[in-house]
Amino acid sequence: MTARTSPGTTTATPTTADRRRVTVAVYSQDRVLHIGIVHQLRQRPEVALVGDAEADGAEISLVVVDVVDDEVIALLHRLQRNAATRTGLVVGTFDSVALQRVIECGVAAVLRRAEADQDRLLHLVLALANGEGVLPGDLLGRLLTHVGSLQRSPLDPRALSLSTLTAREADMLRLVAEGLDTAEIAQKTSYSERTVKNVLHEVITRLQLRNRTHAVGYALRNGLI
Repeated sequence: MTARTSPGTTTATPTTADRRRVTVAVYSQDRVLHIGIVHQLRQRPEVALVGDAEADGAEISLVVVDVVDDEVIALLHRLQRNAATRTGLVVGTFDSVALQRVIECGVAAVLRRAEADQDRLLHLVLALANGEGVLPGDLLGRLLTHVGSLQRSPLDPRALSLSTLTAREADMLRLVAEGLDTAEIAQKTSYSERTVKNVLHEVITRLQLRNRTHAVGYALRNGLI
């Protein structure tokens, strides 16, 4: 919005609507679920919902499902190949295997459908837009237990890169695994928030992963943290 002034007038302070809004595309085969999520997000001025024609360019892709099945995994894989978007999942129920699969598909945030009120949905969207992840504590515990039981694959082409994980990188990933955000990690490690972001970004880039949650799962599965 461009402010126009004339003699004797003053420029108004920008409102929330004038600030940048996070673009969000909602994916759901269940029309009722889709309508419910869209209705909640549409009320928030921080969010700009986009339709099918603009979905590929959305900053955030929000997938809303009852359960994670092969069709959902296929959609998540497609979204994972889209570098323009980060993916969140709102789901009814799923087990540890499904949780591992969605994280391997690049999902950076998970919210149970029963807990998906307007505030939590907005928190998930804004966290994703800020490069953060969202995972309920009990789900994180299940993920740690599950991936900790998996064996490292000798055929993994990233094994050599994983072996070079530094002590600082491992420490920061452990703190991410405990649910700490950037500011809390910075306080714990006495590094600046910029340094924390740079270190974690380097790990994610070097290991060719999608986000922090994916990096934690991958490092745990390979016995690095």
